[in-house]
Amino acid sequence: MSDPHDADSVRTSLAGIASLLAPAHPTVAGEVLRAHDAPHDYVNAFGGRLAYRGIDEPVDNLAWIALIDALDAHGLLAEFDWKEDAQEIRSQLRKLESRPSVDPWVLFEAEEMLLPTEEFLHACGRRYRETGAALAVLDIESDCYPVVGLRAARADGLTALAARAGFPVQHLGAGRRER
Repeated sequence: MSDPHDADSVRTSLAGIASLLAPAHPTVAGEVLRAHDAPHDYVNAFGGRLAYRGIDEPVDNLAWIALIDALDAHGLLAEFDWKEDAQEIRSQLRKLESRPSVDPWVLFEAEEMLLPTEEFLHACGRRYRETGAALAVLDIESDCYPVVGLRAARADGLTALAARAGFPVQHLGAGRRER
């Protein structure tokens, strides 16, 4: 039996994730695959971006970091600190290119805006699901939350691709953590 995390499977899964989350931006897949295929070249090309994360040489999850950074550069991801204010989260989620067409913010109750960051993000995930959308954290095992939006019907596809690539995804508001 072949290893589900072999290089070809990981590469194919990463390309699939990029296509799923950034269908109108093929450069996202290009950056991710460059980080996977030629990590030293990627680090040289994107050193300024990586310095923000304290990365100055290839690391094991470089392709995952490349995905997050490329999605962010195209307005498809919002990254939140572990103690982010609810209003800032709301503001950044509203700016996402992948935001739902139906505004989930009309469903929020005033007391939800007072929740701590992680609980508020899960409340956002529940409200997004009510509109047919989903929020997911592309976990980089840090004290931040890189959050993407997508159609709820595609969330399981994201989970499956991320699992094949060996990277963690947490669906907000779904009450479970996927790996």
